[in-house]
Amino acid sequence: MSASVAKQPSKNAPKTNPGATGAAGATGGPPVIPLASPLMGKKKKPFLGMPAPLGYVPGLGRGATGFTTRSDIGPARDANDPVDDRHAPPGKRTVGDQMKKNQDDDDEDLNDTNYDEFNGYAGSLFSSGPYEKDDEEADAIYAALDKRMDERRKERRELREKEEIEKYRMERPKIQQQFSDLKRKLAEVSEEEWLSIPEVGDARNKRQRNPRYEKLTPVPDSFFSKHLQTGENHTSVDPLKGLGGLNTPYPGSMTPGLMTPGTGDLDMRKIGQARNTLMDMRLSQVSDSVSGQTVVDPKGYLTDLNSMIPTHGGDISDIKKARLLLKSVRETNPHHPPAWIASARLEEVTGKLQVARNLIMKGTEMCPKSEDVWLEAARLQPGDTAKAVVAQAVRHMPQSVRIYIRAAELETDVRAKKRVLRKALENVSKSVRLWKTAVELEEPEDARIMLSRAVECCPTSVELWLALARLETYENARRVLNKARENIPTDRHIWITAAKLEEANGNTQMVDKIIERAITSLRANGVEINREQWIQDAEECDKAGSVATCQAIIRAVIGIGIEEEDRKHTWMEDSDSCVAHGALECARAIYAHALQVFPSKKSVWLRAAYFEKNNGTRESLETLLQKAVAHCPKAEVLWLMGAKSKWLAEDVPAARSILALAFQANPNSEEIWLAAVKLESENNEYERARRLLAKARSSAPTARVFMKSVKLEWVLGNIEAAQELCTEALKHYEDFPKLWMMRGQIEEQCDNMDKAREAYNQGLKKCPNSVALWLLTSRLEERVGQLTRARAILEKARLKNPQSPELWLESVRLEFRSGLKNIANTLMAKALQECPNSGILWAEAVFLEARPQRKTKSVDALKKCEHDPHVLLAVAKLFWSERKITKAREWFLRTVKIEPDLGDAWALFYKFELQHGTEEQQEEVRKRCENAEPRHGELWCAESKHVLNWQKKTAEILAQVASKIKNTF
Repeated sequence: MSASVAKQPSKNAPKTNPGATGAAGATGGPPVIPLASPLMGKKKKPFLGMPAPLGYVPGLGRGATGFTTRSDIGPARDANDPVDDRHAPPGKRTVGDQMKKNQDDDDEDLNDTNYDEFNGYAGSLFSSGPYEKDDEEADAIYAALDKRMDERRKERRELREKEEIEKYRMERPKIQQQFSDLKRKLAEVSEEEWLSIPEVGDARNKRQRNPRYEKLTPVPDSFFSKHLQTGENHTSVDPLKGLGGLNTPYPGSMTPGLMTPGTGDLDMRKIGQARNTLMDMRLSQVSDSVSGQTVVDPKGYLTDLNSMIPTHGGDISDIKKARLLLKSVRETNPHHPPAWIASARLEEVTGKLQVARNLIMKGTEMCPKSEDVWLEAARLQPGDTAKAVVAQAVRHMPQSVRIYIRAAELETDVRAKKRVLRKALENVSKSVRLWKTAVELEEPEDARIMLSRAVECCPTSVELWLALARLETYENARRVLNKARENIPTDRHIWITAAKLEEANGNTQMVDKIIERAITSLRANGVEINREQWIQDAEECDKAGSVATCQAIIRAVIGIGIEEEDRKHTWMEDSDSCVAHGALECARAIYAHALQVFPSKKSVWLRAAYFEKNNGTRESLETLLQKAVAHCPKAEVLWLMGAKSKWLAEDVPAARSILALAFQANPNSEEIWLAAVKLESENNEYERARRLLAKARSSAPTARVFMKSVKLEWVLGNIEAAQELCTEALKHYEDFPKLWMMRGQIEEQCDNMDKAREAYNQGLKKCPNSVALWLLTSRLEERVGQLTRARAILEKARLKNPQSPELWLESVRLEFRSGLKNIANTLMAKALQECPNSGILWAEAVFLEARPQRKTKSVDALKKCEHDPHVLLAVAKLFWSERKITKAREWFLRTVKIEPDLGDAWALFYKFELQHGTEEQQEEVRKRCENAEPRHGELWCAESKHVLNWQKKTAEILAQVASKIKNTF
């Protein structure tokens, strides 16, 4: 409600109410005229007394507006008051709702945030204006244009919408799509698994969720008899009252036999008999029913049920779809054989064998010229019916080889098979397959006759010619092979067979000629000589025992198609390949040819010598080495291999003579001097060894010669002589760490710890990079109880020799031996950071962990050092500790294959076989270790280099190391 006053009069002037004036004028009543008015004497205005015009507001012209009173607008209403229309829809039932709606309709959001440069305001600017006819026409025109444009873009829009929906579905698939694969897998869920799935959201208590089924236990007759006898009030049972349940109408139910003779008591034994009689009677009623089932066989019934269950794994709906689809194919194109075959197989899979047979027989009628349909029909039919089907197929297709073969397979008697095949050969005489099948059934003499006929009918079959040649005599076989070469001049197998024939009959000089002629003839007939194929043929000849043919082929083709600079490399690869395939004679022939071409190549002689050592005899090795030293007299290793071979054969004079020849070819050679010393010392010729070493020190004074001199005196117990020689040697070779080590170890042996420490310290000054010297010094301090000094020495060693895994490993073990496992783990972590690819550190780290974490640590170790023998050995030990014998053996084998020079691996492997293997396995490990002759390994070197074990063989050291290994891991 608003009110305003136009002009304030003077204080003494009476107040006027314009609203009241307006109200009087508006109602048409006579206006109230003041008593003292200046208008009294004027003329009356013409509009006075007339009704006010429409829209007239009194005083509006002079700026005065009337008051609006409650009488003008009616009684006041609250916003929650209902409107007069009691049937108004929701949202319009109160005064506040209608006012809010009117306000929303009137207010237009013309804010800048609702304005777009292209589309303008979001709403209509003239929505509040009147909607006239021209507006309706404009809207109709625009709607027609929109519809027309929408039809033009409809196809593209629908395609785009479809793509967007597919993309959206791919990014956010429905729940149904996400679980579609799991739905398919529900077919694999068994009934027991399905029933064991718990109910979702079952809020019942345990007793309700797992109801106990009512247990009905039959009460024994003794229970009734006991209570009948001990009853207080009733000592007998009236059969008419107490056993109403026995009034069941069956014959003989209420006979007097139920009563014990002479008394009124009930006989419980007869009740049990009556119950059994009732059961038998009901069973007989079931098994001899009037409906036609005369016998009930439970086992047979279950078997029939199993046979009715389809054996396919598909869905029933899929089977129906496939059946419908195949039916459509058959009806569309009834002469299409695969449709009939697929239909029959579908019915066979679903267990409807008779339907499948009917379908395939219909297929034979529609496709009588299809081999596949006839063969499928023969497969589906039982024995005699299948024979009839095949006979019918032969009438339709007398030239079909496969049908004849099937007919022969259906026959069980050998004579019948021969008869079928001979009949087939009358109709199809050019079939190699039929001839081969027929010949396989014949005796050798009959087979030879048949093959002579077969090669006339099939002159281009190499297999038939070669089979005939194998059955003929030597002279006839030569003629047969000559005819075969005339008929098939482009096949190499005939030539190779001819060479093998000559070799088998002792005519080895012809073998090379035949192979050379073969190469020439095949080239003349335009055949490309494939080197790999010929080498494969040579390997087959080698495995068949035809050594001369094999070697002749190798000599003929080994140089074909190879560049001159690639010959040596390629031939070595070929020899390795032959060895891997087990063709040793081929490899020997390749080495022989390579040595003829490269007689002065030391590497080729060495590889050939190693080949003979591993795969040949001692005589072949010595023969080869004699040729080798004749061509390469400066190759010391060849001389030494020859001398060692003689020595292992216990032919010491021959070994000495070889070394004497080696001295002549290589004067003042350190290796040969030391080999001669070892030969004499191993054969207990100590004075000879001393004289040889003295000569060597005078003529070829090297650090190794001095070291061997000291070692000889040391092991023989001449400590003073050893110390003197060591002092003399250190004057000349003070930077040779092994001399310092030997000096310190000799002092340790004599319990002179101070002198030993002094020797090690002097050695470290001269050889600060010798890791072994640092380790010996640290162990000496640890042995005398100076752990702090040992730690300081190792830290100093690590500073002098960074990234040395051996020093880190010794530091870790020092702490572990001291009982400080936490410090050991910390040091190991630092060591692995500095040496992340060290196998010995990772192997030690595996067993520093607790048992549950060892497997995880071993996986990390294998990732870092996949082919490190120490890591592989640690994994083998891990499996051994877990009693996984087979896996442990596999990892031991892998370790010794990767690094056969690691003695620790052989010792652990041997210990493992001693505990879990057979005697054969133990012997195999021992022999392989002897052949490998390992030199390295922490445990191995501790025994093999001990002065007391200097004359022990590899097998003895192996057994000794294995005996000292304890399964502490």
